Amino acid sequence: MTSRRLPLLAAFTTLTLGLAIPVAAQNTAADVFADGKDGAKAHVASSFVCPLRIGLFERDAVGQSDIDTGADFCAYSALDGVYGTITLIPLAGAYDPKTSLAQDFAETEQTGGKMISEGAGKEGALSIYTRAYETAKLEDLHYRVLFAGAVVGKWAVEATLEFADPRDTPQERQFLAAVYQAAQNEIAAK
Repeated sequence: MTSRRLPLLAAFTTLTLGLAIPVAAQNTAADVFADGKDGAKAHVASSFVCPLRIGLFERDAVGQSDIDTGADFCAYSALDGVYGTITLIPLAGAYDPKTSLAQDFAETEQTGGKMISEGAGKEGALSIYTRAYETAKLEDLHYRVLFAGAVVGKWAVEATLEFADPRDTPQERQFLAAVYQAAQNEIAAK
């Protein structure tokens, strides 16, 4: 069979199986997020609000990121390829950000990312774990991925940012501060 036919065969097989197997109910973004004021999306379980905009970032999507853990996300982007993602994970026990983010670290390292910093910082009363990677360098720009995680009430709040330093560093800091300030105000108040 030629390689040109394989995608068609795969699509036909998927369609055929899809028709033969009953569809299970799936949780959608509409189930985990409710519409809020000014285009915001409110995470129903935690009360965290994903506004339409955070500084120069505009929200692109909300939804589930992991059905097994109950993790949900809000994804944002800004001009020039700057991205931010907020992940909300219900906690059943202790939270270890290194363990929770281990798969993301491994993927970044496998694609050539080099860890450049790791530590803990503060935003208000929160202790926030961070790890940064440099993924590329072009002229005066250093392309980076920053992973952050903190416990707020019974939730882990993780943020991932992709940006170019120094050009996007003010937006990166603004996004991170806004996420963890909102988490303290919205989740902790619940």
